[in-house]
Amino acid sequence: MTKIDTDICIIGGGPAASVTAMTAKQNYPDKKITVIKEHKTGLVPCGIPYIFGTTLGNSEKDAMPCGGKTTGIDILIGKVEEVDIEAKVALSKEYRITFEKLIFATGSVSFVPKSFRDSLHLKNVFTVDKNKEKVDLLKAYLEEKRKVVVVGTGFIGVEIATELASVGKEVTLVGASCHILKNSFDQELASQAEDIIKKEGITIVQGAPACEIIEQDGIATTLKLCNDKEIDAEVFILATGYQPNTELAKKAGLKLARYGGIWVDEYMRTRNKDIFAVGDCSGRRDFITRDPSNIMLASTSASEARVAGSSLYKIKYMKGFNGTIAIFSTMIGDTAFASAGVTEVQAGNENIDYIAGTFSGVNRHPSTIPDAQKQSVKLIAMKHSGRIIGGQVVGGKEAGEIINIIGLAIESELTVYNLISLQVATQPLLTAAPTTYPIVKAAELIAQEID
Repeated sequence: MTKIDTDICIIGGGPAASVTAMTAKQNYPDKKITVIKEHKTGLVPCGIPYIFGTTLGNSEKDAMPCGGKTTGIDILIGKVEEVDIEAKVALSKEYRITFEKLIFATGSVSFVPKSFRDSLHLKNVFTVDKNKEKVDLLKAYLEEKRKVVVVGTGFIGVEIATELASVGKEVTLVGASCHILKNSFDQELASQAEDIIKKEGITIVQGAPACEIIEQDGIATTLKLCNDKEIDAEVFILATGYQPNTELAKKAGLKLARYGGIWVDEYMRTRNKDIFAVGDCSGRRDFITRDPSNIMLASTSASEARVAGSSLYKIKYMKGFNGTIAIFSTMIGDTAFASAGVTEVQAGNENIDYIAGTFSGVNRHPSTIPDAQKQSVKLIAMKHSGRIIGGQVVGGKEAGEIINIIGLAIESELTVYNLISLQVATQPLLTAAPTTYPIVKAAELIAQEID
């Protein structure tokens, strides 16, 4: 066993670990920083679905760098099996690491409903793991198969389904909710995504939970729904979400929050001020409702990592990151779908007195520009103050940046009245017209109704 003394030890190899290491090096250049991660090659989590189709095609194109000697950060490959918080020691089979500060950035692992756990040993039942070896196994197994069932209608499930369809697979997408992407979009916008998916040849089965995988001679043959409907396939992919990877932290005696993340304060510190947690393994709360949150995003992880990396030895900046905003974007066919904050359904469930406004137009001006495309922006605001609490965008690739503007509006507590006077750069080949800029027009609709 190799003995290593370091100032800052980071456990993990994903985006949170990488950003924490880089931020710590920027803020504390004289400190020795050691990252220990389980796998030599990490994957960009959001890029995993695109390995299975024509967009990337293989896992090598989705590899994620994580520092190196040139950055002054030491990288070790190994699995930490025990952490002694009092003695400040982390142990793997290969290393004994003593540290001053420790950051858990152990990420998340696939969540599998109880009804499917007994089927995980079957060779044609797969989860969507953030693990190159397991992704490569699934990719290889799919090569000679045609009929695939994807369980889960969130972003990962939808993206995998569309990628598999792009290489000629016969795909059935199964979800329990009444429409796909239900946590991010209201029905009228989600239905547009469903129409595109169906045109890609994908069968959507929704409204009834999947309750059992039927096997024969050690091979899964059928997915049975709770309404007794049965779907046959050769491969079954469970895109049923993720949960915090906190077994190591729990074993070390750290307090866990709701949804199983490690409890942290505003500066990502655990109750031991020398021990931090960032990324999917940390406990989170919702920016708007202040309730515990199970939203897992690389963008959120990177924000947390910058907070932790700059606060290891002293709080250098007052934290501006005060909760998780559910902000997503994806491409379905040639159309971008993006959302931030709460949907109308979520606002109603939280008893929020809200008002919504939707403006539909074109993303270029004039509309005869060759790549012009329909564009819709929906804003959700507090009814009396006009404060922005949610937004949804459907259109061209610029939707990914429009939703970031809406996310900033939510985080900065802006109102529709702020957005009405929003000054933006517009250009015929790049944006909608300044006279009908969609965020401004949606804000105007809400303001008129409030007035």
